[in-house]
Amino acid sequence: MPNVLTVRGLKKSYGTQMALAGIDFEVRAGEVFALIGPNGAGKTTTLRIVATLLTTTAGEITFLEHDHCKEPEFVREKISYLPEEAGAYKDMKGLDYLHFMAAFYARTQEEEKEFVDRAVAITELGKRLDTKVGTYSKGMTRKLLLARALMTKPVLAILDEPTSGLDVLNALEVREIVRRYVREGTSVLLSSHNMLEIEFLSDRVALIDKGRILDTGTPAELKDKHQAKNLEEVFRSSVR
Repeated sequence: MPNVLTVRGLKKSYGTQMALAGIDFEVRAGEVFALIGPNGAGKTTTLRIVATLLTTTAGEITFLEHDHCKEPEFVREKISYLPEEAGAYKDMKGLDYLHFMAAFYARTQEEEKEFVDRAVAITELGKRLDTKVGTYSKGMTRKLLLARALMTKPVLAILDEPTSGLDVLNALEVREIVRRYVREGTSVLLSSHNMLEIEFLSDRVALIDKGRILDTGTPAELKDKHQAKNLEEVFRSSVR
């Protein structure tokens, strides 16, 4: 089966500053592929390029065997992107927000209802969806946003720090939601500083630092290769 996403020689510079120095990776169908690295390593830049929010300086990206750069509209129809700093409209009720977002993607009223029903099930917020988003806890808001990202069953979901700032229980629930949708066919490109989260969620991991991929493999392969107990030790070994 072809890769969902193939990235080759990807570079991004801002003037004289090189954010990505020619990285290669691929996301396979039905897998979670994670990028891990320190702040400023190039993770978010990579996700934003794949999400068609930034242009490339050089390199090639293929999405479902289509040229990502030449066919951005095709890409946008089949992906979703949840940035770390995402927020919802605080003065809207949760259910109204879901209808508002679903209307951007749905081609018919029936499809809009399908998207919203799916999102409601993901949030598990029940009657709280009839209250304003501004009254939600951070965990509730993050579930609402994740539901927005997954309601269309995208081919590729791009998630930047999906459990950032959440407590243990809310983080576990978000991870379980992501894994469930992967089992149903969605591939995921993920970035997170939480190494426990990476080990729980990811099928394969790429270590990135200073705009370069240092190593790629399953969490087990990387730990074995670097004789490490966890991915934090793997990363520390890789950047020396």
